[in-house]
Parts: sequence; structure tokens; C-alpha cells
Amino acid sequence: MAQPKYLSGDAAAINEFINKFDVFLFDCDGVLWSGDHVFEGVVETLELLRSRGKKTVFVTNNSTKSRPEYKKKFEGLGIPAEEDEIFGSAYSSAIYISRILKLAPPKNKVFVLGEGGIEQELKAENVPFIGGTDPYYRRDITSEDFEGLADGSLLDPEVGCVLAGLDRHINYLKLSHAYQYLRRGAVFLATNVDSTFPMNHNFFPGAGTISIPLVHMTGQDPVALGKPSQAMMDAIEGKFHLDRAKTCMVGDRLNTDIKFGIEGRLGGTLAVLTGVSKKENWEAADAVAVPSFYVDKLSDLRAAAQ
Repeated sequence: MAQPKYLSGDAAAINEFINKFDVFLFDCDGVLWSGDHVFEGVVETLELLRSRGKKTVFVTNNSTKSRPEYKKKFEGLGIPAEEDEIFGSAYSSAIYISRILKLAPPKNKVFVLGEGGIEQELKAENVPFIGGTDPYYRRDITSEDFEGLADGSLLDPEVGCVLAGLDRHINYLKLSHAYQYLRRGAVFLATNVDSTFPMNHNFFPGAGTISIPLVHMTGQDPVALGKPSQAMMDAIEGKFHLDRAKTCMVGDRLNTDIKFGIEGRLGGTLAVLTGVSKKENWEAADAVAVPSFYVDKLSDLRAAAQ
């Protein structure tokens, strides 16, 4: 398998790389920032690309924030971005449910394992839901809960879908509700199935850790709507009318970002080494994906301006 071209420190190669593409799709966590720490030179790198007429789109699997909330995070970190440039897995999931899945009443309600970002995007698409941040579900399970879940009296008969995203308040009660809905035929969706996410220069459990117990219980895999799902790529293409051959995916994770770009038949993929995956991961014989190019950090692209 061909190995990626290393660009860091090679101004001519970086210029050639930039000139190949009209659109750059950026992952956020591990590429632009880690937690609330912005990597050095990110703002200037984005400015360089935009000054050359390149379109920038931010594609994140983090479902805890809606697009308006993400815009506030960008602003708070000093990174210029428009809400229309942000495409998150919560938004992708809401679009899929409302415009593709089109759940018919009376089974058109979603049970959410997740946080406010999912709820806000579902509201924007007029999708009814329960669960999520409702305090009723953020408690210990009781003997009455066991009884009501077992006989179905505590279940909402209008739920036709379970959507699992990152939920930092996950508990036994929430998983029990989700399991019972799935047993009764609800559609199983996940905003993404990332095993971890980078935060504060370390790694923490990702959204995949929320859905995996349900996979073990039901034997059913969810339809995942974040990277590397091509449902997400199709939605991005439709929204931005991009030419895939002139588009590059920039990310830190092989099994989501880079795989997303390769399976989406984009013109190229760029891996950065500031997040999850490292050089030895794509050099392995069983590598899940191999990028076209790589740099040590995103700001290395600024060498093109020198």
C-alpha cells in the first residue's frame, strides 16, 4: 500500500498540495484544538487557505454541541467561522431523521442518549424527542422503574427511534429505556461510534462507548451518521455543492477522518499528528486507512506563505 507524502518543512510540496484543492474539510478535536486549547498557528493557517480562495468546512463527530453552540466555541477560541461552515454529527443525525428516515406518526418520536447539541438540532428539524438532558432520566433506577419498564407502562408508545451520542450523564436507567425501545422495534441510530475523543492533551471515552452496551445487548449495530458514514458525506456534498475530486479531508483519526475521505472518493486526505492516530498506525500491515499526505501539525501548511 502506498505511503503518504510528508509535507512538513517542504514549502514547494505544500504549495502544490494546496493548489490541488478548492475545498478543505476539517475535523476539529485533535486538528484545530484539544479541549479549549487551540493549537499554535491554526488561525493563521485557515486565513492562508481562505486568502487563496479555498472553502473551509468544519466536520465534527462531537454531538454535544449544536451548530450555533459550535460557532460560539469557535469565536471564544478566536477562530473565525460561520455557522454555515459547521457540519456536526448532531446536525447530520437530525437531517437524516427528518428528511430521510421520515418516521411516520404515531411512532415518530426519538429517545435520545445524548446532550443538548442533539436536542437543539432535533428541535430545529421539528423532530419530537424524549430523554436527553431531561432530569427525570438523570437518577438511579428504582424497583418501580424495573416493573414499569418490564411491563411497558413506563415506555412512550410514540418512540420509533433511539439515537445514541456522547452522553456524559449516561446511567443504567437511560440504557434500560433505550434497550426496551430497541426490543420493541425502534430504529437504532448513532451520531458516531468514536471510541475516544481528545481533551486536555489526553483521551476520554467517546460516543461509541454509549452505543456499544446496546450493541452487546441487542446484537444490532446502529446506523452511524458521523464520519466515516457516507450518509454524512452525501449530506455535505448536497449542502455545499462541492467537487469531490477537488476536496481534501483533514483529520487526526484514520478510522473516521481519513477513512471518511477515502470512502467518499475525495481528491485527497491529510493526516495531522496532533490527535489520535500516529505514523505507525498507517504503516501497519492491517491499517484501516492510509492518508495521501501528512504533516506534524496543521500550522506546518503556513510554510506555503514563506
